[in-house]
Amino acid sequence: MKLIKTQKEWMRRASSVFPAGGFGNFDPGVILKEGKGSRVRDEDGNEYVDLLIGSGPMIVGHGDLEVLEVVAQQLTTGMTFFTNNTAGIELAEVICASVSCAEQLRYVTSGSEADMYAMRLARAFTGRPKILKFEGGYHGMSAEAQMSLAPVAHVNFPTAVSDSGGIPQSVNEDVLIAPFNDIAFVQSIIAEHGPNIAGVIVEPLQRLIPPEPGFLQALRDACTKAGIVLIFDEIVTGFRLAYGGAQEAYGVEPDICTLGKVIGGGFALAAIVGKADIMACFDKAIVENNRWLMQLGTLSGNPIAAVAGLKTLEILRREGQYERLNETGRHIMQMHRSSLDKRGIPYQIVGEPALFDVVFSENPVQNYRNHQSENMTRNKSFNMSMRRGGVLKAPSKIYASLTLDHCDFQILENAIQTAATELH
Repeated sequence: MKLIKTQKEWMRRASSVFPAGGFGNFDPGVILKEGKGSRVRDEDGNEYVDLLIGSGPMIVGHGDLEVLEVVAQQLTTGMTFFTNNTAGIELAEVICASVSCAEQLRYVTSGSEADMYAMRLARAFTGRPKILKFEGGYHGMSAEAQMSLAPVAHVNFPTAVSDSGGIPQSVNEDVLIAPFNDIAFVQSIIAEHGPNIAGVIVEPLQRLIPPEPGFLQALRDACTKAGIVLIFDEIVTGFRLAYGGAQEAYGVEPDICTLGKVIGGGFALAAIVGKADIMACFDKAIVENNRWLMQLGTLSGNPIAAVAGLKTLEILRREGQYERLNETGRHIMQMHRSSLDKRGIPYQIVGEPALFDVVFSENPVQNYRNHQSENMTRNKSFNMSMRRGGVLKAPSKIYASLTLDHCDFQILENAIQTAATELH
């Protein structure tokens, strides 16, 4: 007789081998067994409409047959080589033809690596030490990225606050912090520190918060004037807000951008892309030693991820795909409005149709500190009710995908209505 393992049993086993009982990514009480299309199923057999989509990569759905076919073909000819491979070259060609700032590309395996190398690249290219980032902006797990990501104490700008143990104080001194959407403050920091600032790194859509009209262009202009490398972190927004990413959607071109999630088609792949003169710092043959940036990775550009990414991007290029994605997002937004408007509870929907969430606050959300005014008790209650209603989502994000259909919308609408009714 086969022993059936429940989630409770798997949680017990996980707690003995993982700190805090999990991978560190998500609620360790959720142990997913399978995904197909727009749905995922846990080890207890509960099925959910998936608005988490693996934290973004599964934009064309779980187990897409076209993606599976090319992956299966590649598996028979090789999984990884540590050398150049044709699929990786082809994917780089597609990305460079699609993303406005992308003249050349280097692969890595994760978004964290991509952002780390992008900041290091800005330093190598300019010979300057400091990075300017925005409070609340998420750029992975490097020491610089863990400055003022989610600070509990609100210190005066531009002082950086470390959000992690194990980071030397010296890192704080080379990272400057500004409030998102405040171009006047950015300009004041550049006026004071400009000759020492190598790069400004920004999520064009910061977590969920859209840029104010003119903010990104003013940031572009300020960086150009001061000789600062402008880095767009498009790990999330790349090939999501538009085929050409946030730089296409918002009409502002950075010097470097980082890509991940969508470009790997569900496998581990990310990239740093940018202008050729900056990317030349990766080429030891043409730059002096103090500007050469060493970069390598065992699985960087592996062919499995490359073929999955190529097929995913091919699917996204098809006529009407982004119209469909955005219409799906707008439909889910309207479901929330229809249910929450009846409750008389302060809320707002923040983000873009492809990536958004409900924020339970009446204060305009323009930056991290505004967002902190959210009623987190209501947020948690709403999300847990949604999960009981058969909907899986991140604590503060809803990802739209191309696989959601009428049946999914019915489940979503019922779950949202119930979650709204249960709010206090």
